[in-house]
Parts: sequence; C-alpha cells; structure tokens
Amino acid sequence: MDLYTDNYFMSEALSLAHRAAEAGEIPVGAVVVCKQRIIARAFNQTELLHDVTAHAEILAITTASEYLGAKYLQDCTLYVTLEPCVMCAGALYWAQLGRVVYAASDDKRGFSRLGKSVLHPKTVLDSGIMEEESRQLLLNFFRRLRT
Repeated sequence: MDLYTDNYFMSEALSLAHRAAEAGEIPVGAVVVCKQRIIARAFNQTELLHDVTAHAEILAITTASEYLGAKYLQDCTLYVTLEPCVMCAGALYWAQLGRVVYAASDDKRGFSRLGKSVLHPKTVLDSGIMEEESRQLLLNFFRRLRT
C-alpha cells in the first residue's frame, strides 16, 4: 500500500506554485517523487534567474538527476501544477520520466496540442488532480497582473 497519494504530492507542488506567485513568478510548482519520497522540489524562476528555461519542470528534473546521480528518471513521477509546455515535455522525454501527473491543462502552450508522442513512449500520463485549485491560482495571479 502506498503511504502517500497523488493528491498529497500534487498538494506539495501546489504549495510551491503559491511560493512562485508570491515571488512574482507564474505560479507553477513541481515535485519529483521516487519510491514514495520527494527527491526534488521546484517552482518557476524565470524572472528571478533571468532565464526563460527556468521552468519548474526543468529545475525539478535537474535537481532529481543530481540527487540520483543519473540522467534517466524512469522510476520517478513528476507532479506539476500546470501542463508542461513543449520545451518541458522535450526535457521530460530525454529524462525518460516514468510518469507525469499534471493538474490544470494549458490550452495555449501545453504540449498536448501536439499529442502525447512528445513524451517518452513509456511515460504514463495522468491529469486533472487538484485541477481546480491550480486553475484558480493561475487565474487570480493573472487577474492581479492586469489590475
């Protein structure tokens, strides 16, 4: 029996998304889990690092790879609060993530516009976990920017 659930891990990613929003970043958070243990945590830091590639997923992959001392993450699951963009999906492909779970879909920039083939063929994909919470955080963030 698994000690933690998808909701637990997604709530950890969502708390990181809140940190991103507080820092003025687009509120996306990510955690990488291996054997029921969080081995990497990250949130968007494109503004802070002045780096367009500093997405939560990329930072989490890098941290997880360093932690494991391996470039492939077949035994890991990425939980992320927003559907990965095409750039991040490419990185997930190369890291050979075993599973990707995202909360909210991204109709404008999400990789699924191009199809699941952007991910590694062995990657299991799940979505919709804590979707409404993630969507509301994003909507509120962008509303504040426009006022």
